[in-house]
Amino acid sequence: MGGRQMKKHFSRSSAALGLCLSLATGLAHANAADGVKIGVLTDMAGVTADATGKGSVEAARLAIEEMGGTVLGKPITLVSGDHQHRPDIGSSMVRKWYDTEGVDVVVDVPNSSVALAVQGIAREKKKLVLFSSPGTTALTQAQCSPYGVQWTYTTYALSRGTATAVVKEGGKRWFILASDYAFGKQLAADTETVVKAKGGEIAGTVFHPLNASDFASFLLQAQGSKAQIIAIANAGGDTISAIKQAAEFGIGGTQQLAAMLLLLTDVHSLGLAAAQKTYLTVPSYWDMNDGTRAFTKKFEARVGRPPTFLQAGVYSSVRHYLQAVKAANSVDSDAVMAKMKSMPIDDPFSLNAHIRADGLVVRDMMLAQVKTPEQSKAPWDYYNIVSTIPGESLAWPLSDSQCPLVKP
Repeated sequence: MGGRQMKKHFSRSSAALGLCLSLATGLAHANAADGVKIGVLTDMAGVTADATGKGSVEAARLAIEEMGGTVLGKPITLVSGDHQHRPDIGSSMVRKWYDTEGVDVVVDVPNSSVALAVQGIAREKKKLVLFSSPGTTALTQAQCSPYGVQWTYTTYALSRGTATAVVKEGGKRWFILASDYAFGKQLAADTETVVKAKGGEIAGTVFHPLNASDFASFLLQAQGSKAQIIAIANAGGDTISAIKQAAEFGIGGTQQLAAMLLLLTDVHSLGLAAAQKTYLTVPSYWDMNDGTRAFTKKFEARVGRPPTFLQAGVYSSVRHYLQAVKAANSVDSDAVMAKMKSMPIDDPFSLNAHIRADGLVVRDMMLAQVKTPEQSKAPWDYYNIVSTIPGESLAWPLSDSQCPLVKP
């Protein structure tokens, strides 16, 4: 997700080997040369483990099972590893996967700093990497790669989607509460730009320290601003703390919250009483359609809850990759990527999605609002879908691209 510094959760020793779990699907323990091998690089026990982790591995496995466990008549195998939010650990693991373990494609990769390190290795090795969980625009801007795809979302898309849609719904006067580091500042700047461009105004902006425990002074400023919308421009524990304390302050009557980055598991941690009526942008939701509900039933049987949009992105990216391998009749990275870019993305979680020249998946997203406790009719029934946001409005124009792959 954001490129913030995360806490260590395990000692570095044993990371690259002990936590790399080999998970065979279909015909087991095949030699890499005899089939396709997929590596899920994720967070098994850290701050994004609920939103990625085991669920990302199971999402990949379900995509493999949909293919019958084989492609081109050969078995598909799966390995997974925990990068611990450390670029050095993630890099060494991926290098080993590509060099000695025959991994053809790496998927997921929560944490932007890890993702950028992995992107460099994949470019060097001419191997594919499909990023479901990191949001930094650098992956498909200045540091883009012919072998990388940013699958699910960007910070640009989420802030632009929420701010545009909420202003259109009548929320003209905003106050921004953001974390005081690069990720939060970028979210705040993007939000301010969109609000003003759409005819709204910024009543004030305040920055809080990372991992803040007390948001009282910031929320009092937000209340005093008389803004209709209070934008929460941070991530993880800071988002949960800010929204929880906003509920304790009674914010939610004439003032509504808009979260620039919020996941289903965050809402679950908060509870509907605290999170209710918060606006957010989501690329997918488990209760979107019959197809997403059918997938969720299988996923929930293994993980115990519906997928986050990051985990749904892992499923979608692995599915599309395997379809492209089949269409290309090859596992060659260049041939498969060409097919992936030429084929429309076809799965229940992806709305009008395709891969651009810069490796960005452009997709329609949805403005959602968290339900009140009274509106929720079942476990995990958390969102009202307010409107659909066209994908082209959530991606920077290719004419503004810094990606060397984009022809001027």
